Amino acid sequence: MNNDLLDILRGADTPTVCNAIEVVQGKRGFSQFTRGTMISTAPGEPAVVGYAVTAKIAAAQPPNEPTAIIRDRRMAYYRAMHDAPKPSVAVIEDIDFPASIGAYWGEINTTVHKAFGMAGALTNGVVRDLNDLPTGFPVIAGSIGPSHGFVHVVSIREPVTIFGLEIRQGDLVHADRHGALVVPQDVIAGLRGAIGKIRETERRILDPARADGFDFASFERAWSEFEKSRT
Repeated sequence: MNNDLLDILRGADTPTVCNAIEVVQGKRGFSQFTRGTMISTAPGEPAVVGYAVTAKIAAAQPPNEPTAIIRDRRMAYYRAMHDAPKPSVAVIEDIDFPASIGAYWGEINTTVHKAFGMAGALTNGVVRDLNDLPTGFPVIAGSIGPSHGFVHVVSIREPVTIFGLEIRQGDLVHADRHGALVVPQDVIAGLRGAIGKIRETERRILDPARADGFDFASFERAWSEFEKSRT
């Protein structure tokens, strides 16, 4: 993925990319997206776009493994995040979900992951320290809470599930305040044109609707043009 396409994807919201994938595929029915309402710590910032670096965490109960194993896995986790090809996104499944209580994402972890050059984080788990998070590293999370609980890393680089969406290591992820999706490899080359087409198509109804004198007859004409051009 070149920098030009990356900028286009960052500048598009996740619903637009979801629609663009269907334009490239030539049909409706794309389903690789999250279900349910998620929280963005930076709804006004560009979308989070990058290749997934996956891990699983838990926090409701203390770990039952030796401390040395937990520590070594934690360092292996940070190494994986640091070394991942960029752009990258930390995609973390909290296995306590939907009863997640431990905020893995707070001021320290967001600052460290941003310093590693990552684009942001996607999790079904908890985020905290909302006033102290760095800019340029949005967290798309499942909930907000005050405690870290007994948070610890359970596994690294395994497939994870975030709000019904399965994500594998290396998948291309697009996420914002609407949720997240996985971009299929076979549509990437066509996304630039598809996003442009969607924006042009939407103007066929939006421009008349925003103009003075818009009435039902104007709507019928505009909607007819809109219907002819959309997927």
